[in-house]
Amino acid sequence: MEKERLYIYDTTLRDGAQTAGIDFSIEDKLSIVSLLEQLGVDYIEGGYPGANPVDSEFFSKRRTKNAVFTAFGMTKRAGRSVENDSGLQAILQSKSDAICFVAKAWDHQVKLALGISLDENLNSIEQSIRTAINSNKEVMLDCEHFFDGYKADSVYAKSCVKAALDAGARWVILCDTNGGTLPAEIEIIINDILTICPSESLGIHAHNDTGNAIANSLAAVRAGVRQIQGTLNGIGERCGNADLISLIPTLMLKEDFASKFELAIGDKQLKNLTHISRAFDDLLNRAPNPQSPYVGSSAFVTKAGIHASALMKDVSCYEHIAPELVGNERSIKMSQQAGKSNLLVALKRHNIKVEKNDFRLDSLLNEVKEREAHGYTYDSADASFALLAHKHLGTLPTYFEVEGYRTSVERRHNARGELVTVSEAVVKISIDGQLFMSVAEGNGPVNALDLAMRKDLGKYTDIISDLELVDYKVRILDGGTGAVTRVLIESRDGAGDRWMTIGVSPNIIDASFEALYEAINYKLLRDIPK
Repeated sequence: MEKERLYIYDTTLRDGAQTAGIDFSIEDKLSIVSLLEQLGVDYIEGGYPGANPVDSEFFSKRRTKNAVFTAFGMTKRAGRSVENDSGLQAILQSKSDAICFVAKAWDHQVKLALGISLDENLNSIEQSIRTAINSNKEVMLDCEHFFDGYKADSVYAKSCVKAALDAGARWVILCDTNGGTLPAEIEIIINDILTICPSESLGIHAHNDTGNAIANSLAAVRAGVRQIQGTLNGIGERCGNADLISLIPTLMLKEDFASKFELAIGDKQLKNLTHISRAFDDLLNRAPNPQSPYVGSSAFVTKAGIHASALMKDVSCYEHIAPELVGNERSIKMSQQAGKSNLLVALKRHNIKVEKNDFRLDSLLNEVKEREAHGYTYDSADASFALLAHKHLGTLPTYFEVEGYRTSVERRHNARGELVTVSEAVVKISIDGQLFMSVAEGNGPVNALDLAMRKDLGKYTDIISDLELVDYKVRILDGGTGAVTRVLIESRDGAGDRWMTIGVSPNIIDASFEALYEAINYKLLRDIPK
């Protein structure tokens, strides 16, 4: 059976940019376009020309190589001609391949927010689309508040769809702007819209206010929609938008979608999905969600011993797809629930070869459980587990030894009379009998320690030159100012690899130093030829 084409429309740079705390520079936008082109989406919506200097500059030239470069903006204002509407002219004059106009499809919003008649709104839709088509651009209409509008006055909501189609729009997008519509409603309403709009011209734009943006998008596809709009990692205002990182593999790998539909995205691009998702989070300067479907670091993690044993016999027992299809990997974590099956798989993942009847496995397992009882967690700190295993088995090289360290925090007035806090760290390291001492200042004692330890590591300095700390988490385990503190540090290198290390101590600085020390050791263990 011939498959129908589905089109993926990304609105990260416009709708995603409405996320609280996120602002994209020109360079940010170019980096994100590069990620989206790697993924192979059909449309990249770049923003709203004329709305702000960044978007106007972004649309001063074509920014995509393969995807349809799309500008977003409002239909012409009522009472003005197309020629005298500066906002519309900015969109028309942009270097976009396509325009996505937005118009309200809820009679209440037309009268309340715009203060115009329903007929004036329809007239603006028609004139704007006809004008854009004459400028040789692909044109579509985003029907804002469509599902609320349909529930309030279905006749008027449908008239907005028909006005766009009659004017020549390539696509009409039904937007669940408030994110309050549920999947069953989506299917019923779309089935009605298909009586006036062909399936190949209909799109869905779902928001996630009930946690149903993905479910609503899939329901829309089942009902007949053929364009799906969303954002990378589901970012967007309030609760976010439909997450394309979860939607794309579902459409490509799950029935009843995979056998009926095809995307421009192929198997090769799908294998980049995990990298793209995490690279995007890096760009946003936030840690990836470990429990994200398909791409999260915990998406294919097994912890309990009985599950690990079953997984080794048949991976489908606890995996709905092979993780390699989306560029992720299988992981069986060490924990107090661990059994020997977990241990063997975890060792294999780190290329540590041990026979399953090796007597050292029992003592290693006991050491893991004992350390976790004192506050360590190898559930997350997989790099620390690798170091522990190598040390226990006698295969961990001694790269350097820390002879001692000291940190200080001073609060004082600077030369301008401003009250500042200065942190300094001194670290003494021994390598092959030679002593190295480094001093560094940082934003805090941990940052100062990190900088000092990596400042001069003798013959290993070049190897760790691309190492950086990207996330730092502290947890107090048993309360009080003298409590045991657990520190988890996530590190990253120039190749984009990430790993977690752990430190535990009643002293937060000592716990931090342990995690930093292990992060460097893991980098050396991995990158220095055996």
